[in-house]
Amino acid sequence: MVDRQGLIVYVHHLKQAKSLRKYGHVQFISRRMKYVVMYTDREQIEFLTEKLRKLPFVKDVKASMRPFIKSEYENSKPDKAKEYDYKIGL
Repeated sequence: MVDRQGLIVYVHHLKQAKSLRKYGHVQFISRRMKYVVMYTDREQIEFLTEKLRKLPFVKDVKASMRPFIKSEYENSKPDKAKEYDYKIGL
């Protein structure tokens, strides 16, 4: 399985947003805010970011920080009162 990371690409016009498909998997296109969310391989993020920034219709490119955020929490035990309420069905 290949590690993937998201890129948020802000564009001037949505007409060129379809041409971003050749750089990765386009997940979402916002018509109101004029940005494209796309996913690519994590090894190619730096190379692809520089390549996308050079395109004339791109305003800005930002990488998603989701892979670097810790998703396992230390104190995940519920309170005793809540645990009791869950058992009786409240």
